[in-house]
Amino acid sequence: MQRKLLFLLCLALIAAGGYFLFGKRSGEPSGEQGQAMVKVVVPPLDGTTKLGERAYNENCASCHGANAAGQQDIAPPLVHKIYEPSHHADGSFFLAVKQGVRAHHWQFGNMPPVEGLTRRDVELIVAYVRLVQRANGIQ
Repeated sequence: MQRKLLFLLCLALIAAGGYFLFGKRSGEPSGEQGQAMVKVVVPPLDGTTKLGERAYNENCASCHGANAAGQQDIAPPLVHKIYEPSHHADGSFFLAVKQGVRAHHWQFGNMPPVEGLTRRDVELIVAYVRLVQRANGIQ
């Protein structure tokens, strides 16, 4: 009896782990393709972050959605705990733009490099994204 219970417990843990690794992530609402994945509060912007918002809208929003809220079945939200600075430092954004990103946290596929952005453009985008993250509790 104890062996059977242990077997069932192990099976349940394996299933839960598989769901966590390959299934729906917490905070990901189900919805139609292109629908925002998270609700985002946008704080007041200053000159630098307004420029960052403009650069983000021109280069990132078509995939990552308005205000970095992600788009269901298209690209993840950048306003998400996964992208907090302690896990994805600012340098991650620079590398993502330059080299693209192999899918590893989400199941949206690989992100291609983003052509035509200067280092300053990326700095502005990062400043905007970090401000929005902080306004939504992501430190």
